Amino acid sequence: MNPMMTSFAVGLLLTTLTVGRGTNNAILMGAAPHEDPTFTTIDFPGAASTQAFGINPRGDIVGQYVTAGLTHGFLLSDGQFTTIDFPGAASTQAVAINARGDILGVYVSTGLAHGFLLSGDDFTTIDFPGATSTSPNDINSEGDIVGFYVSSGVNHGFLLSGGSFTTIDFPGATVTRPRAINPRGDIVGFYVNPGVNHAFLLSDGTFTSFEFPGATFTRPRGINPEGDIVGFYGSAGLTHGFLLSGDNSITIDFPGATLTDAEKINPRGDIVGFYVSAGLTHGFLLSGEK
Repeated sequence: MNPMMTSFAVGLLLTTLTVGRGTNNAILMGAAPHEDPTFTTIDFPGAASTQAFGINPRGDIVGQYVTAGLTHGFLLSDGQFTTIDFPGAASTQAVAINARGDILGVYVSTGLAHGFLLSGDDFTTIDFPGATSTSPNDINSEGDIVGFYVSSGVNHGFLLSGGSFTTIDFPGATVTRPRAINPRGDIVGFYVNPGVNHAFLLSDGTFTSFEFPGATFTRPRGINPEGDIVGFYGSAGLTHGFLLSGDNSITIDFPGATLTDAEKINPRGDIVGFYVSAGLTHGFLLSGEK
């Protein structure tokens, strides 16, 4: 095993809550509807905070945790946590994992953000040419990667496919940040114009703007092969997770939380993210029996 990766065997089901069906409760509407969806809290042992950012088809989960003021990435697979630290980095986040088990992330070194791909035990740095910082956000089963980079103080999106970078800019926007890509190449993210956050879907070369109904802002975070989209939105000063599936707009709130953020959704409709309760940040898995 890579010397920068350490493992801890733990029980996954730390907190499980059954979610009812109704206003501000989650209904999973993926490839096949789930029955009796449940929340499961994910806390890295001894960490001050834990955030889950990615999940693949087999249920492997990646994210970050903070302990002693330092940020580390993690992989949670078959009930076992593995720490992921890019060699020599000041901080590491694991943000996505695909069906092959390739892990995408971001590390900070000398104050600058760089992307990385961890395949097996091998780390590869991802930097957009000439950029001051590069932050990848998602990787699909084909190995295509989306994210954003900063150049001359401006945020641009990118697609990295077949070893080649392509810039993604929403027309007229001052900021473009792609957040997720599915196997067929559909990309979701957000853009700023003018001074307001808007969500977008980029499919077959065409941008489409969308918003969660009644939201003051909408930020997509994940899209699965069926086209189901998850993320978070703002309303009345509060932040809620969401699922958009077909014509259904569904709010996702962890019970009792002051903030809920849905980050990724896999083909089964399992959703990961994080929530804040009593000032503490915890990861979650939202799943159910088909």
